[in-house]
Amino acid sequence: MSYVNNIRMFVRVYELGSMSAAARDQRCSPAVASARISELEKHLGVRLFNRTTRSLQPTENGRIFYDGARKVLESIDEAEAAVMDVTQNPRGTIFVAAPLGIGRRFIAPHVPLFKDLYPQIDVRLRLSDRTIDVTTEGLDVAFHLGLLEDSTLKVRLVADCPRVLCAAPAYIARRGTPLDGAALVAERHDCLNLRFPGAKEFQWNLLTPEGPRRFEITGPFESDDGDVLTGWALDGRGIVMKPIFEIADHLRIGALVPVCTATPPMPTQLSVLSQHRRLKDPKVRLFTDFMAAHCRDELRRAMAGLAA
Repeated sequence: MSYVNNIRMFVRVYELGSMSAAARDQRCSPAVASARISELEKHLGVRLFNRTTRSLQPTENGRIFYDGARKVLESIDEAEAAVMDVTQNPRGTIFVAAPLGIGRRFIAPHVPLFKDLYPQIDVRLRLSDRTIDVTTEGLDVAFHLGLLEDSTLKVRLVADCPRVLCAAPAYIARRGTPLDGAALVAERHDCLNLRFPGAKEFQWNLLTPEGPRRFEITGPFESDDGDVLTGWALDGRGIVMKPIFEIADHLRIGALVPVCTATPPMPTQLSVLSQHRRLKDPKVRLFTDFMAAHCRDELRRAMAGLAA
């Protein structure tokens, strides 16, 4: 089994680009991770990485070995899943990613509950608002908030999520209330935008009487963390577009007020993404079923609380 563990360590070092990150991922020390890579290189008779004090890069042999190594691990995982008693003894590790807002509010609080039900399943949760590549980052499951373009992944819709454009009363008192997208642009309102490497240009897709239309927006603030944008909006720094569930409490007490009500944002969607082969794994199916149900319940509660 040590050879398989060495291969698994190699794959995580390759994917994460860091010995220390792979060590954390595999719950061992960097020294153990380095020793496993050295042992694998000795067994193969080739160098898999060029290592310096500042960088780690795969060699040509490392790139060649990675493709085959990942397939080996996938086959082992599928074989283990095939003989596993799903209802009595599910076990293993699930690698999960989620946006910050969804992850903090809906996923993270329920991970311990899932662990209580299935004590032999470990969950590694990463939260980020940046775009996640499920395949290259070695994920089993990724929660996605947004409308998906064509995808080779298995997509499971969890729920539709209405959105709202809103601002603090202090901002409205200073700049006025834009009634629609045209006023938003013409009056050059300060818009708070979620921005990260690879994100599209600043555009908001709003529903006009003529149908959906994209409006070019501007603003002095941007962040790759949606909760930071909410904080700026509460501080009166601009207008933010948010899923209603994220700011229902602020809307209910009037800390944020809807604007551009004549042209509301198009709703977004919460989906679960996974590679097709991952769904054959019982623990992945158990996790996605469990979290999808809890996410829907939490979304209903947030919307009901707002309506109340």
